[in-house]
Amino acid sequence: MTNETWRIPSDAAIRDLLVERVDAEQNGVGIVVGVVDAEGRRIVAHGALAEGDLRPLGGDTVFEIGSITKVFTCLMLADMAERGEVALDDPAAKYLPAGVRVPERGGRQITLIDLATHRSGLPRWPDDIAPDELSPKDWSNPYADYAVDQLHAFLARFHLPRDIGAGHAYSNLGMGLLGRALSFRAGVDFETLVRQRIAGPLGMADTAMALTPDQQARFAIGHDHARRSVAAWEMPTFAGAGALRSTTNDMLTFLAAELGFVETPLRAAMAAQIEPRRPSDGAYIQTLGWRIEPEPAGEIVWHGGATGGFRCFALFDLSRRAGVVMLTNSASERNDDIPFHLLSGRPLKPAPAKRVAIALDAEALEPLVGRYRFSPTRFITVTREGDRLFAQLTGQWRFEVFPESPTEVFWLVAPARMRFEIGPDGRAAGLMFSQDGRDLAATRV
Repeated sequence: MTNETWRIPSDAAIRDLLVERVDAEQNGVGIVVGVVDAEGRRIVAHGALAEGDLRPLGGDTVFEIGSITKVFTCLMLADMAERGEVALDDPAAKYLPAGVRVPERGGRQITLIDLATHRSGLPRWPDDIAPDELSPKDWSNPYADYAVDQLHAFLARFHLPRDIGAGHAYSNLGMGLLGRALSFRAGVDFETLVRQRIAGPLGMADTAMALTPDQQARFAIGHDHARRSVAAWEMPTFAGAGALRSTTNDMLTFLAAELGFVETPLRAAMAAQIEPRRPSDGAYIQTLGWRIEPEPAGEIVWHGGATGGFRCFALFDLSRRAGVVMLTNSASERNDDIPFHLLSGRPLKPAPAKRVAIALDAEALEPLVGRYRFSPTRFITVTREGDRLFAQLTGQWRFEVFPESPTEVFWLVAPARMRFEIGPDGRAAGLMFSQDGRDLAATRV
């Protein structure tokens, strides 16, 4: 429960927490935390740009900020609406190239505000990026090769499964489409639009998609849940959904503007951005890009971002006039509680029970490979790359799983595990998937 008298901890206390997570628990490689309030701003960092890299992290280290990009996309929407360049209720198709078909349903068109509040009815991603049977060309950089023509072809054949505006369903596709519509309206590419409307006016020189040589030298290496380095992500077609990189200093500047500590021509747009409030499918209220969680002492306005090797948060509380940024170069979800704890005093989560993976060679893993059915529409596909095993649930991304015995594996991304049942032929005939106290059986198909 949030404490109304809570004060953001000291730098020393924050550093102790980061040391515990990175060094003692081995959760993450590097973490930078920034705090901004009426007393100014401060930055605490611990860890490294990469495993074995002795250069320290700091306020000018560049990170992928993933879906925090959506906040920028929606701020540009609010700004363009304030200027009269667009209206929130305008059909998205109005601002896309001629000939691009946007799905409709029941005589209703998808509007800009439908995209901004995840109520368009569009799926999380197009089904030709990561269906159960197929993969991107490169799983380590899954959106880089998805072309604009593919997006247009998907929109042309897709049928909305429910009425537009009928419910909330988080859609990266929808936010990417919004970014494209706004860029087309402005007559510039998405990165230029961000620079002209937000980064330039606020002096956020390190918030961009393409990095200069100097920024590249300060760009942290991303890491997966097992602290292995991974490739940076590119998503040119879905730039509005998650393509930006930034620094803690830049993000603190952004939050300082949100909190009214600096003058900005974006003040009206920032206020307008959190006015439309829609229920979500989670424990938060959805606005234009931001999420809001009411608490006894005020409201936490926040968004997170996750890519293959980074996990980041930006949040603020207008009643406390304080904000927190956390940028990490690891995909681990373990540290997600830190920024909320620092801002509002939410209890930290206890360390999960430590699981130890064992080494199995390709020959030992091969009998587990296959496709397993939970129901007529739900499957889990287990694949192998050398001596590494991966699992993909229907509608989700593929993640690596780690063996703790020849027939049992676990995920690092979630508290889930699988136990395989070996048949007479030496191959797995089925499995039991366990998570959150539930067990689900699946049979090989």
